Amino acid sequence: MKFGGALFASLAVGASAFSPASTGIVGKTTLSASKADLVTIAEKSNPKLGFYDPMNLADANFWDTGNEATIGFLRQSEIKHGRIAMFAFVGYIVQSNFVLPWSQTMAGAAHPSADLSPEAQWDAVPVGAKWQIFAVISMLELWDECGGGGAMPHYMSGRQPGKYPPFVLFRDNVHYVLDLYDPFGFNKKMNDETKERRLISELNNGRLAMMGIFGFLCADTIPGSVPALAKIAIPYAGEVMKPFEGQFSYFS
Repeated sequence: MKFGGALFASLAVGASAFSPASTGIVGKTTLSASKADLVTIAEKSNPKLGFYDPMNLADANFWDTGNEATIGFLRQSEIKHGRIAMFAFVGYIVQSNFVLPWSQTMAGAAHPSADLSPEAQWDAVPVGAKWQIFAVISMLELWDECGGGGAMPHYMSGRQPGKYPPFVLFRDNVHYVLDLYDPFGFNKKMNDETKERRLISELNNGRLAMMGIFGFLCADTIPGSVPALAKIAIPYAGEVMKPFEGQFSYFS
């Protein structure tokens, strides 16, 4: 099976990565984020590399919201992209070895075969299923942007970066649903030292996953571009940046 051994390693990495950051470093960056806070986080996450900001984004003022709000936006973006990359990296490995045994559609069509590359598997997903996936993602994004219906401030206005709002308002007025983070409350008594350590783990795991998933994509689409993956890469001639390629386009 492709990537068999890597699956368990990546799952172990991801297990510690989805803990939201709070306290310690984070306590200062919620309401008084500054470049100094970013330097502290960078030195803790990678002492050898330290703070690396070649584009001077930490000094920017996006949309005239102020530097603190800009840093909140940047931190939220990195954490979110890291989480999605971790999902993608693990998902790529799983999809390369295993697909769900039940039907994918009401008509009884099976899920795309694991013999296909994950990119080709996505192309084979019916357009209706893709729209459902994007609809759910859009709703989760909207809930994040509105702070869970006002339960939390915006991440550019004081919310702890990376902290996803609870579904209290939805749960009380629409339908019962578990929160995304710690749905059973197992981590409520976690101490500050553990939370800070998991913050650093999440940042590092997310950064590694971003490089990892793009390594897979490059290996499949550009033969020989990633020598370490040359023997297991499955050539893909499609366009990975066109999620609806051949099914839908604004320009056709």
